[in-house]
Amino acid sequence: MPKSTVRKKKVYTPPAELRPQETVAAKRRPSPAWVPILAVSLIVIGIGWLVTYYLTQGFFDVEAFSAVAKLQYWNLAIGFGFLVASLGVLSKWR
Repeated sequence: MPKSTVRKKKVYTPPAELRPQETVAAKRRPSPAWVPILAVSLIVIGIGWLVTYYLTQGFFDVEAFSAVAKLQYWNLAIGFGFLVASLGVLSKWR
């Protein structure tokens, strides 16, 4: 028995108004160089603040740190504030 002829189907092209334009991801450009630098510096400052506070156990003998000693437990909030701010900056990094 002879084989039937195979019909070639036309390639479907959607109308212009239904074609997807540039996607949002394609429009995004890489982040500026200052974004990761700022994020890393905020992390270093935050960890440095917390380590300094814990190593001195909240007691600052140096007169220059008298204002920092008055903050007491707010030093923890400041250190973690730097870390949270770095997370906010890192969320903008592409």
